[in-house]
Amino acid sequence: MTAGIYTGRAKLKTLLLEEKAIGGEIVVADIVENYPGFPKGISGSDLTSAIEEQARSFGVEICEIGATRIELNGENRIVHTTDDRMITTKTIIIAAGTQNIKLNVPGEKLFTGRGVSYCAQCDGAFFKDKEIIVVGGGDTAIGDAIFLTRFARKVSVVHRRDKLRAEKILQERAFSIPSIEFIWDSVITGIEGKKTVEAVSLKNLKTDTVVTKRIDGVFIFIGNNPNTGFVKDIVTLDESGYIITDENMGTNQPGIFAAGDIRSKMVRQVATAVGDGAMAGSSVQRYIEKLETVKK
Repeated sequence: MTAGIYTGRAKLKTLLLEEKAIGGEIVVADIVENYPGFPKGISGSDLTSAIEEQARSFGVEICEIGATRIELNGENRIVHTTDDRMITTKTIIIAAGTQNIKLNVPGEKLFTGRGVSYCAQCDGAFFKDKEIIVVGGGDTAIGDAIFLTRFARKVSVVHRRDKLRAEKILQERAFSIPSIEFIWDSVITGIEGKKTVEAVSLKNLKTDTVVTKRIDGVFIFIGNNPNTGFVKDIVTLDESGYIITDENMGTNQPGIFAAGDIRSKMVRQVATAVGDGAMAGSSVQRYIEKLETVKK
């Protein structure tokens, strides 16, 4: 939507395709505290609604359909959509984001944004002096478990194996923190509560025993999948499937740009996505201007 604001202000005809929720997964966040300009925070839905309104005010057309593939035809780019349309354009900004890998257990979807989180930086402060669970054993899980000790009274790391995959230095740091405990060889089989998370069911994979653990929150860090399946044969991806871009958000294909979480980068937050979108929108404007100059 930020990219659309920039292209719309540049008087470029802009179409935004959104198959799911406009604004992406941030929509479900109860409150966003780390986006500049909102010292008391703002709900994800309110933030995305405001940005959507701003984008539409600059003439951005939003269609609730998705893209299935992209076809190159000279200087034209053809987008095939989920409703069997073919949209011809000069430029494309791919901002399809990622999907958190889910546990797919009862209660996970119900309590997302109400005790279930996939972002420690976004939601950690809500769990001050609480007891929480971190699921995972990689760098992100252990790094964020360490980060969450700034707020939580106790952090229990649940891992399906008996050893971690995280870098040794992260493991050493985590093992040295008294408020972090490890629950080995275990998985969550259910998340329970009334209005918010109150407990989880834990199954030991070696003994098959199941216990209920009282808890205030669950942070799930078992990975993300970039939504790049529809462009994997068009643009260059890194080893994890994210789109590789230059500093101006350009891909290896002229006229095709990428922005936000789908891009290969270090930090994936609302603020960085907005920055990417601003750069991508500006790059599109410059690209179109060059095309028109060449034609003249």
